Amino acid sequence: MTDKDLRKHSKIVVDGVEQAPSRAMLRAVGFEDADFEKPQIGIASTWSMVTPCNMHINKLAEDVNKGTDAAGGKGIIYNVLTISDGISMGTEGMKYSLVSREVIADSIETVSGCMGHDAIIAIGGCDKNLPGQMMGIARLNRPSIFIYGGTIQPGPNHTNIISVFEAVGGHAAGNVSAIELKQIEDTAIPGPGSCGGMYTANTMASAIEAMGMSLPNSSAQDAISQEKVDDCLSAGEAIMYLLEHDIKPSDIMTRAAFENSIKVTIALGGSTNAVLHLLAMAHTIGVNLELDDFSRIGNDIPMLADLKPSGRYLMSELIKIGGIQPLMKTMLEAGMLDGSCMTVTGKTLAENLAEVEPYPQGQDIIRPIDNPIKKDSHLRVLRGNLAPTGAVAKITGKEGLSFTGNARVFESEEDCLKGILDGTVVEDDVLVIRYEGPKGAPGMREMLSPTSAIMGKGLGESVALITDGRFSGGSHGFVVGHVTPEAAEGGPIAIVQDGDRIAIDAEANTVTLELSDEEIQSRLANWKKPEARYRRGVLAKYAATVTSASEGAVTDKNF
Repeated sequence: MTDKDLRKHSKIVVDGVEQAPSRAMLRAVGFEDADFEKPQIGIASTWSMVTPCNMHINKLAEDVNKGTDAAGGKGIIYNVLTISDGISMGTEGMKYSLVSREVIADSIETVSGCMGHDAIIAIGGCDKNLPGQMMGIARLNRPSIFIYGGTIQPGPNHTNIISVFEAVGGHAAGNVSAIELKQIEDTAIPGPGSCGGMYTANTMASAIEAMGMSLPNSSAQDAISQEKVDDCLSAGEAIMYLLEHDIKPSDIMTRAAFENSIKVTIALGGSTNAVLHLLAMAHTIGVNLELDDFSRIGNDIPMLADLKPSGRYLMSELIKIGGIQPLMKTMLEAGMLDGSCMTVTGKTLAENLAEVEPYPQGQDIIRPIDNPIKKDSHLRVLRGNLAPTGAVAKITGKEGLSFTGNARVFESEEDCLKGILDGTVVEDDVLVIRYEGPKGAPGMREMLSPTSAIMGKGLGESVALITDGRFSGGSHGFVVGHVTPEAAEGGPIAIVQDGDRIAIDAEANTVTLELSDEEIQSRLANWKKPEARYRRGVLAKYAATVTSASEGAVTDKNF
């Protein structure tokens, strides 16, 4: 393969007399004559000072650029946006969070598509960066690698962002003083990196590595570490190999690779957001993946990781014992993973894992397969008359496997949080937060503030929560999200009334409103669709195009 072949896209932009104006502009940003003969590698950086998850990524992008140039490519750094889930949580601004996933995908497609990049290296930190960048990569289907920005270090006394959220509930219950709350606030986030448990960012980083789209160990490195620098420098050589052998995302992101990704997510006890994002990524690359596939796959995969939010350990501690590579090797040897899947190393998954050492003796972060935390998946797809087209719960078994209680209905997250903190919410309540779905909010906010307040007030074992919104990876307890059809679409969640009995069964995988079919139909007949909350701008566009959460909440399905 010649250099011309490696420049399939960039040569259209820079070759020939007629492209002299293009070359002139590129000279101003540092191109020299020799650079026009090199394949151009778009380096999509999510650097921003809006969140600690991404504040260090400018330096990582520079390291990627060095590695790319050293390997014979021409790196070009550009920025795509990020928002912060943790900072916007519980506010109107959080409605932009899931929307940002689509904007990030649009940005990578737009910039690298417009500029004729021959390959892409994407670097992400905060939650929506990861699936958004993967969706942008998938749309263009050019040789690509995803690099995770890395995890944060814990604060004093093993604290992290969820410690702060739960301390708010503890303060409302009188168990945490104002001084203690201030101390936790001041110290829980000590520096750069993504939130420290098996929350959404670490979940998706692990899922992407398991899929084969990151270099080995990229998901399990501290944000500030030589290992992460080496990960970035190595990407240049790896991307040139992918270019030379024309290995594209569609060659790696296969049905088998998605199943590997789901299995590793389950073993790690990962976030419910993985369901939403993997469905969206599969749709974008053209793989047929459905909600019920998570149930089918989950029947045979145990939950093995004792990681926060429901467990004891943080990602930084998993990193110290080897990250997810030894787990994947154990699963491969047990016949749980497909080792034939291609990866961005140019080798198969099995080849990548061949020399991986097992976890050290005595560690108890990752359980043996024959002694799991839960014998099957913690990610439960529930159906029933309250969620005819599905809902997603994260049930580790520590919360129990069933819950029946009285509905206490809230029309927004803010109203629910107020009810928890002021004592309105009591034991045996099933909190129903509705009109928080993809269309209804719009934007499908995460209910981290209410779930953390429930925990902080000591109600974690006596209160359940159901919503057509979604949950942060930091949420735990008896929680059911992604209820579909959502309230704004006239789903049954829209007609629940205070005092109705609701039963959740995580073994039968059902969520039931204990009313007669006749009563449900009567209420639905009298339901009126509310006015749209936004009539212009990005939220209005999103509400007009987004699909159901059970389909990944994508915005391009009907085109």
